[in-house]
Amino acid sequence: MGIKKVKANTPGRREATFDDFKDLTRFAPEKSLVKIRRRRGGRNSQGKITIRHHGGGAKRYMRIIDFKRDKYDVPAVVASIEYDPNRGARLALLHYVDGAKSYITAPINLKVGDRVMSSRQLIEIKTGNALPLQFIPAGLAVSSVEMEPGQGAKIARGAGNLVYVMGVEGKYAQLKMPSGEIRLVKKECLCTVGQASNPDKRHISLGKAGRSRHLGIRPTVRGTAMNPVDHPHGGGEGKQSIGLRHPKTMWGKPALGVKTRKKRRSNRLIIKRRAKRK
Repeated sequence: MGIKKVKANTPGRREATFDDFKDLTRFAPEKSLVKIRRRRGGRNSQGKITIRHHGGGAKRYMRIIDFKRDKYDVPAVVASIEYDPNRGARLALLHYVDGAKSYITAPINLKVGDRVMSSRQLIEIKTGNALPLQFIPAGLAVSSVEMEPGQGAKIARGAGNLVYVMGVEGKYAQLKMPSGEIRLVKKECLCTVGQASNPDKRHISLGKAGRSRHLGIRPTVRGTAMNPVDHPHGGGEGKQSIGLRHPKTMWGKPALGVKTRKKRRSNRLIIKRRAKRK
């Protein structure tokens, strides 16, 4: 992927940058692997907003992506590299030798015509192949990693994400996460060799509010700009401080710097916590 700038003929386009899509080989999705995406605008079954800042946006189809890679020991050929409006990473359309088709999140440098395979046994360690962590050499970058065997990829699925395998000891493999955290994951968990595609995604500047609305992102408003009935920070004449000992969320709970992670079973699997932001 590359990033392109356009002629600055309006203030909104002056700072905007765009994806050039030069790495794509096909623009129409595989019809058998798409479904309609139900949009809820951040509301639950009762119609109450449970996720703020969601709503509107351009219509999209969902691509059905094979995060489990459970078609073991069946070779496949990469038929195309495609765009997915629901995520930053590119998709690779696989054609298996038995006639089946599926989408996977494409790693960097995966090309049309490459042969890939998924297996629970030791196979060739090359970009796009999926195999258990116990067979990955120390220091190799992987993506789309499972947290539990057979569960499907959960870790490092986003554009440009990667995880380093630090080593395998006993029942677990040590992974260095994108945040700097080092955690243990069962060595039987599958991973895809290579860094997730489209790392330049994070450098795209939207340039104007309208592009956020097209993505389905609604405005975020400061608490101090609200009325007292809407937020603990609200009210006052003019530019007013929050008037509290500590900042609070909209629901009155402590905010900014307060630990919110509850007691989780996976805490024992974290060897080193991520570095604090400065």
